[in-house]
Amino acid sequence: MTTVIRGDIVFTQKPGYFTVLEDGCVVVGDDGRVTEVTRSLDDLTLHGHYVLGECIPPAGGWTTPPVPPHWEPGPQVVDRRGCLVIPSFVDLHVHAPQYPMSGLGLDMELLQWLRSTTFPTESRFADDEVAETWYRRFVRRMWRVGTLRFSAFATLHVGATQLLMRLCQEAGLRPVIGKVNMDRNAPEDLRERTSDSLDGTRLIAETSSTETPDVGYIVTPRFVPSTTPKLMEGLGEIVRHFELPVQSHLDENRSEVEWVRRLHPDIPTYAEVYDHFGLMPEGRTIMAHCIWLTDSERELLRERRVWAAHCPQSNLNLTSGLMPVRRNLDAGLKVCIASDVAAGHDPSMPRQIVAAIETSKAKTFEAGHEKDRPLTLSEAFYMATKRPGEFFGAIGRGRVGSFEPGYDFDALVIREEEDNPLDMSVEGRLARFIYDGDDRDILERWVAGRRIPEPFAR
Repeated sequence: MTTVIRGDIVFTQKPGYFTVLEDGCVVVGDDGRVTEVTRSLDDLTLHGHYVLGECIPPAGGWTTPPVPPHWEPGPQVVDRRGCLVIPSFVDLHVHAPQYPMSGLGLDMELLQWLRSTTFPTESRFADDEVAETWYRRFVRRMWRVGTLRFSAFATLHVGATQLLMRLCQEAGLRPVIGKVNMDRNAPEDLRERTSDSLDGTRLIAETSSTETPDVGYIVTPRFVPSTTPKLMEGLGEIVRHFELPVQSHLDENRSEVEWVRRLHPDIPTYAEVYDHFGLMPEGRTIMAHCIWLTDSERELLRERRVWAAHCPQSNLNLTSGLMPVRRNLDAGLKVCIASDVAAGHDPSMPRQIVAAIETSKAKTFEAGHEKDRPLTLSEAFYMATKRPGEFFGAIGRGRVGSFEPGYDFDALVIREEEDNPLDMSVEGRLARFIYDGDDRDILERWVAGRRIPEPFAR
């Protein structure tokens, strides 16, 4: 059945401005995709059908009285007048097993934080009971904050990774998830044999399409220091064979960059290590952070059409640096905003949007960046909806992040304010939600045209 969602529609077709339809309509077909966006219900062709129990007469009235038994089922109108209707958020870099350690160890820099806080936490996910408890909480939290598609790192444990994928399938969320690969420079209980790492990756890649059809698989070398050349070579072969996407970390911390240089002195840059081993497939790659890119790395990422996941809260928490976001955008990179839970302590994408705007302003105080133009709200909103949503379209899992025809209707309904004495505009109400709202303001969540209830609710 066709569904018409009526409300104050806001989305970003392009980064420089909002498309706003006050008391507008989004028409969603049986397949869950947007077919039409209009400025009013009157603009829709719904004649001769039942709509919320009432029949809309054709222009000029009825020629003959209609006979109810012969009426065709009409579109369902979901009346949300006064509420904002926006695309749901897309987060292309989040660590699901790190959710229990949000806020912990953030007085440290990256490499020390990994050793002292992250690795001990992730090792606990070898216990199925621990994994199920925390992954249920993680999935429920992502639902609550309105992030309904995301790209998540799991741990290196095959069973726990498959469990996370099943829980997302059950919940109605549509992420991509990867088993982490690590066969060097890790604690013994998180260091795999190379063959086991490859076998586990191949197993999930082969079975996930039938076991969790709405949840994609993404190859996930943790980062270059934790993966031997033999493992990276094998993962590259799996990527080519199954035509899979890839996610990893790139140029996050200066000590990490130097470490990669020592590990691979024969390869000029960190980015080229991934590319050398076939782990930067064109149009199917996410690289998180990208703070310390060289000009040649920017050019490589542009050529490979890589999504650069900007994690501003994480980068501040671990003293990694400030991504030169305007410079990367001007270089033609596909920059999106991501949470990087748990180095980013809050999975809420509105919080990350604000952090990205604020850090882009702070960047202008650095020498050489005084003329960088800070991000606007519409640009940052685009980088948390349509830009990362394009990744799902690129890997054949549905275009999301906008309400343009052909896009999956992934949406949030934001509740109407009880009063609006300032007669605030629709854009002003959206800004208030981004800067000062929270998940309690989200009334409904939709994925591919279907309302998604709270997962695992008792």
